[in-house]
Amino acid sequence: MKLLTKSLFILTFFMIALVQGQELAILKYGGGGDWYSNPTALPNLIKFCNGNIGTKIAAKPKTVEAGSIGIFQYPYLHMTGHGNVFFTEEEAQNLRTYLLSGGFLHIDDNYGMEPYLVRELQKVFPDKQLEELGGDHPIFSQRFKFPNGLPKIHEHDGKRPQALGIFDQGRLLLIFTFESDLGDGWEDPAVHNDPEEVRLRALQMGANIVEYAFKS
Repeated sequence: MKLLTKSLFILTFFMIALVQGQELAILKYGGGGDWYSNPTALPNLIKFCNGNIGTKIAAKPKTVEAGSIGIFQYPYLHMTGHGNVFFTEEEAQNLRTYLLSGGFLHIDDNYGMEPYLVRELQKVFPDKQLEELGGDHPIFSQRFKFPNGLPKIHEHDGKRPQALGIFDQGRLLLIFTFESDLGDGWEDPAVHNDPEEVRLRALQMGANIVEYAFKS
């Protein structure tokens, strides 16, 4: 009965979010990592999506904690940072329920979070592993085409960019963009002084992820 009540509660949250309109949220996590980095990134991506793929997302993203029932209000959560990530067991359970109930999480490594994230994702999905997405995955052929997969935005260690995901019954629950730095490309132009074509690739790939999340 408790499980049924919780499931109905979660479904109600998703239905309210659908009626109220589209919103995105930044995921706040523990461990001391800078979950708040790239402050202009998500607002710029939202503006690009609204102008180019027909979304009507609220201009200012919300912030939501990993253990909060509030995550169920959002079809898309964005997570980033440079360092340590930590989920309590309760937070891991909450994220697992959110993702298996229809939510979507995009994790963008801003450089340095990968080893901590991989460790914490084992709490969320002990029976699942990150799998690399090939260039033929639908996320790379939404509104904008990336036949070679994830674009490289910023160089760090000379490694190739990777899009890694966790699946459940064929559905992509989360995507981890690694060695790409999409969020830096979404930032205001003056922050990193990236060429316009580089920023455009980052925004287009971000828009593909948002569009895919809304459809999945």
